[in-house]
Amino acid sequence: MKIAIAGKTEQTGNYVKYLESMGVIPVVTLLPSQITTCQGLLLPGGGDITPAFYGEQNHGSHSIDTELDILQLQAFDLAMDNIMPVLGICKGLQIINVGLGGTLIQDLESSISDRHRYDKGDKYHDSVIHTDSWLYRLYGHGAIVNSAHHQAIDRLGKGLFAVSRCPLDDCIEAIAHQSLPIIGVQWHPERIDFAKSGTDGRKVLEYFLQMLSY
Repeated sequence: MKIAIAGKTEQTGNYVKYLESMGVIPVVTLLPSQITTCQGLLLPGGGDITPAFYGEQNHGSHSIDTELDILQLQAFDLAMDNIMPVLGICKGLQIINVGLGGTLIQDLESSISDRHRYDKGDKYHDSVIHTDSWLYRLYGHGAIVNSAHHQAIDRLGKGLFAVSRCPLDDCIEAIAHQSLPIIGVQWHPERIDFAKSGTDGRKVLEYFLQMLSY
């Protein structure tokens, strides 16, 4: 089984290891011809998305790679056209949201961002999971998750709904699509520390792989 990782080789090492840990063949590529040979698409974490892609000027976005954004949005469109299962992680979740017409909070206010922003390591905090959701089947009513972001979903894209939020600030921590095989998490299951959180990040990948068999 092959999963395309829509990113650059030098930026996706953790995601390659994540897939390999489950016996999956990772294909790091931004080429449509290679993506379509795979059974699923993983949109990885990274910098901020170019604000113009969701109709805004820059109000706090940084570490922008517009060319990469374009290619990742195209990869997402390609996956949707082929009804290919998609998993978005951190920036990948935001790519899904923007790709479906949603918007982002470009820079969380400090009282919130201090809880989520990477600072010499991931931040860990509680999340509340909606019942009757894919994430609930994995972790129940809640889980401790790891954050490394200063942006978050604002308006949800067409067809998306939130399945998990941070109870302290209502930040969306996970999403799903109403009819397409698309899921995303704002946290990092590929590197979450089980000793700190009690949360097994491999369960997200296991669920995603099950989606590929339908």
